[in-house]
Amino acid sequence: MPRVVPPVADERTALTAYLAHQRRALRVTAYGLTEEQARMAASPSELSIGGLIKHAARCEGYWTDLILQQQRGTQRKADESDADEFQLAPDETLAEVLAAYAEAAERTDEVIAGVPDLGQAVPVPQGAPWIPAEVKEWSVRWVLLHLIEETARHGGHADVIREGIDGATFDPLLAAAEAWPDPWVQPWEPASPSVG
Repeated sequence: MPRVVPPVADERTALTAYLAHQRRALRVTAYGLTEEQARMAASPSELSIGGLIKHAARCEGYWTDLILQQQRGTQRKADESDADEFQLAPDETLAEVLAAYAEAAERTDEVIAGVPDLGQAVPVPQGAPWIPAEVKEWSVRWVLLHLIEETARHGGHADVIREGIDGATFDPLLAAAEAWPDPWVQPWEPASPSVG
């Protein structure tokens, strides 16, 4: 797959292609990590690559539910911490959160494909501090743009965390993950264990 989004002909294709590209960039930060490394935080915050992928999956599910005007499970209260959403629980694995993210992405893509008008209203929950009080609804278009923004922001966090773990950066990781046939960069390889 190319490193950049291919040419697009219309708004819907552009939005979904850029979202897919940002998802891919976030997922590749986990390539080759051990379970321990997927849980590592590079700063005093709780952010880890596994936790960021877990959060991205939950975020997509939340917004897709809003488009469908559904609610699954209990919602976090305004004064509740979301720290657990950015960490892998002891019983969660990197493979599980990657699978959940792929499932959430597939569901989002299916829902968006079935929406005839990106201007369709998406009612938003009232009383959440992250939603301005005067906003009663956003559009599907806004939701897609927000998912791109959210995924890109957390992809950047994951890039920094991954570089702190083993020095790996995006292009070498992508070349390795996708087995580029004639890579223009040296594909990432795990460091050889020390002899001694």
